[in-house]
Amino acid sequence: MKTIRIISILTIVLLLMNCNSYNKSNNYPENQMDESGVVYDKMDNSYQESKKIEGEISHSDSLVKPEMNTEEYDRIYENPFVSPLTNPLSTFSIDVDRASYANVRRFLNNNELPNPDAVRIEEMINYFDYSYPQPIGEEPFSVSLEAGVCPWNTEHNLVSIGLKGKDIEVGDIPASNLVFLLDVSGSMDEPNKLPLLKQSFKVLMEKLRPKDRVAIVVYAGAAGVVLPSTSCDNKEKIIAAFEKLQAGGSTAGGEGIDLAYKIAKENFIDKGNNRVILATDGDFNVGQSSDASLVRQIESKRDDGIFLTILGFGMGNYKDSKMEKLSNAGNGNYAYIDNILEAKKTLGKEIWGTLFTIAKDVKIQVEFNPSQVKAYRLVGYENRMLAAEDFNDDKKDAGDIGAGHTVTAIYEIIPASSSETIKGVDALEYQNSNVVSSDNLMTLKLRYKEPDGTVSKLITSRIKESEIKKNELSENFNFATSVIEFGLLLRKSEYKASSNYKQVLQRAKKAKGADEDGFRAEFIKLVEIAEVLSK
Repeated sequence: MKTIRIISILTIVLLLMNCNSYNKSNNYPENQMDESGVVYDKMDNSYQESKKIEGEISHSDSLVKPEMNTEEYDRIYENPFVSPLTNPLSTFSIDVDRASYANVRRFLNNNELPNPDAVRIEEMINYFDYSYPQPIGEEPFSVSLEAGVCPWNTEHNLVSIGLKGKDIEVGDIPASNLVFLLDVSGSMDEPNKLPLLKQSFKVLMEKLRPKDRVAIVVYAGAAGVVLPSTSCDNKEKIIAAFEKLQAGGSTAGGEGIDLAYKIAKENFIDKGNNRVILATDGDFNVGQSSDASLVRQIESKRDDGIFLTILGFGMGNYKDSKMEKLSNAGNGNYAYIDNILEAKKTLGKEIWGTLFTIAKDVKIQVEFNPSQVKAYRLVGYENRMLAAEDFNDDKKDAGDIGAGHTVTAIYEIIPASSSETIKGVDALEYQNSNVVSSDNLMTLKLRYKEPDGTVSKLITSRIKESEIKKNELSENFNFATSVIEFGLLLRKSEYKASSNYKQVLQRAKKAKGADEDGFRAEFIKLVEIAEVLSK
C-alpha cells in the first residue's frame, strides 16, 4: 500500500510540473514587457500567442475568451411634449457634432443594430449638409425657418430651424496653431485605431498650409512631446513623426490634456486658430480619468482661447459618453472616424468647418404661442438643453459653428385645435395666464459671440401658422425628416407613432438631390440594412 501511495504522489507531482512547464512555454507567459512597454499578466487570457507549430493544433484555441464589449453610452431620455402654457420657452445649445451617425453606420455595416443610446438624432441630422442660403451682411450665419405636416404623425406639424455658417476662402482663414494629442496606449493597438489614426492625420496634413503649425503630444502610461510646434512648410518631418508612433501601455489621458493645452498656449497665435485635436478611443484608465474630473479639467482651459476637436476611433472598448462630454465642455466638436473615407470627409473636405470657428456659444430660445400650439417637443438635443435664464447669460457655454457648417433643429408640434391630451399639472392657485392673440406659431431668438468675443449678439425670427405647408416641402425638410424618422425607429422611440422604413426610404430617395459625394445614397443603403436587421 505504501508503495502505491508513493507512486501516486510522484505521479501527481510530475503532472503538476508538466502543467507548470506547459503554461510557461505556451499559453501563459510569465509577466513580460513587449517592445511597446506593455506588461502582460501570465494569467490574462486576453493574451494568446497567435503562432502555431506547423502540423500541431494550438491548445490556446480552446482557451481564448471572446473579448468583452465595454463600450459606454449615456442614457438618453427623450424630450417629452410640454404645454406652452406651463413651459413657454425652449432653450438649448446648438450642436454640430456628427459622431453618432458615423458610429451608427459602423454598427449597421457590421450587420448589427446600434445601441439605442448611441443614436443621437441631432447628430444624425447634422451629419448632412443642407442648401440653406449664405448669410448676408455682418452676421456669421443665416437663419431659415420652414413648417410642414409631420410624416410619422399627420395630426402633428414640424418646424425646422436651419443655420448656415458663412463660407470663407481658405486664404482668408488665419494661421493655425494645432496640437495633435494622440492616444498611443495599448488599447489603440488595433487596425481601426492607431493605424487608421495615422492615415487620417495624413489626410489633414494635405490640407494644412505653410503658415500653419503643428505639435504632436502622445500619451500612454505617461504623456510626452513627440514633435515641438513645427511649421507646415516641413510636412515631411511632421509625417515622419507620425510614422514612428507605436501603441503600448496604460492610458493617462488627463496628463496628456494638460500637456497639450500647455503647448498650445506657449505657441498661441493672436487672432489665429488655436486648437487641440484629441484622437482616442476614450478609454482613459490612469490618473485623472473620471468623466466629472476630466470635464472640469477641460472647462478650466476654456477661457484660454483654445478650441478642442475630439476624434474617436475603434470599437469594443469605445467610450462615446466620455468624449461627447469633453467636447461639449471645451468649446469643441466631436467626430467618429470609422474608416478612411470618414477621415477624408471630416479632415479633408470639411476641414475648415471642423477646425475654424466663426461663431461660439450659439444658443437658441423659442417661445411658443399657446393660441396656436397645444404642445411641442424638441427632437434630439437632449444633452444640450439649457435653463431659460441661461439664454441671456453670456458666461454660459454653448455650441460653436465652423466655417460653412449647417445646423438643423426640428420641433414637433401639436396644434392648439387638436383633441389630443397631454400630460400636465394642476391649475395654479395664485397665477392666471393671459394668452395674447397672434398668428405666430413661435418666436425664435439666437445668441452668439464672435470667436474671440465675450458679449453675445441677438438675432430674432418668427413664423406664422399660415406658413405651415401641406405639400411642396423643400428637399432640405424632406431629407432631414427622413433622418429623424430613421433615428426614431433605431431608438424604438415612444414618439415614433406610425414611423416605418418604407416611408423613410421613399422620402429619402425623393430628397436625395445631386448628392455629389454620395452621403445620401449611403444613408439609403443603411436604412435598407436596418430594415432587414429589424425583422
